[in-house]
Amino acid sequence: MQFNLQKILKALLFSTSEPLSIKDVQAVITRYHDKSSQSETSAAGTGTGGTEIRTGKEALSEENGQGLMKTLIDQVPSLLTSTQIRDAMDAIASELIEKKEVYRMVQGPKGYRLSVHPDYSGWVRLFREEPRPLKLSPASMETLAITAYRQPITRAEVESIRGVSSDSSLNTLLEHELIVVTGRAELPGRPLQYGTTDKFLEFCGIRSAEELPASDVLSPNQLSEWIREASGPKRELQDSDMGLAKD
Repeated sequence: MQFNLQKILKALLFSTSEPLSIKDVQAVITRYHDKSSQSETSAAGTGTGGTEIRTGKEALSEENGQGLMKTLIDQVPSLLTSTQIRDAMDAIASELIEKKEVYRMVQGPKGYRLSVHPDYSGWVRLFREEPRPLKLSPASMETLAITAYRQPITRAEVESIRGVSSDSSLNTLLEHELIVVTGRAELPGRPLQYGTTDKFLEFCGIRSAEELPASDVLSPNQLSEWIREASGPKRELQDSDMGLAKD
């Protein structure tokens, strides 16, 4: 049997419902070599307590078996780099897409896992008698987007941007564990601050908040400016604000 990293990764992915991290794979390789070293040591020490008479055919068979085992061990690298594992995972993901398999590779904040393709997820839900997936209201989605791009953020800051009360939306997001209280702001009253969770990253299919698409509307600088303007004193509109020429 030849060492094939992609097939081994597939076997590991199929064997667990938990995300498979790069460190998990590296730990498996380390354990493989540790077990192999123990086996070699045990084999070398066999027969030291007495004399064992073997025929020439038995000795040759044992020698060939040890040689084969040594060849297999030598094929497995003692260390797999993160890049090698990522490249192999990417190749598996591309293969699943190319072959139009019913499952696909998903990379989340905690590692890789296999997931049923969305086209077939309805059948799986029917089989398991599970409810339809989480669907957020427009208000909750808006609140979640603002939190994701501006985190950590307070309820007052969210409401300054949205212009309406956000208590219900925040409670819904907390209930579904898409956001969490991250601390308190250094402001009067020490209001709670909110941020997104790993479940949010899985909900969006990304590994970190840095992978969120750039948005001119929700850029941190603009959000900060809107918050300052909404929180500060209102000024009267000038002719220039309405596109009128100055006298």
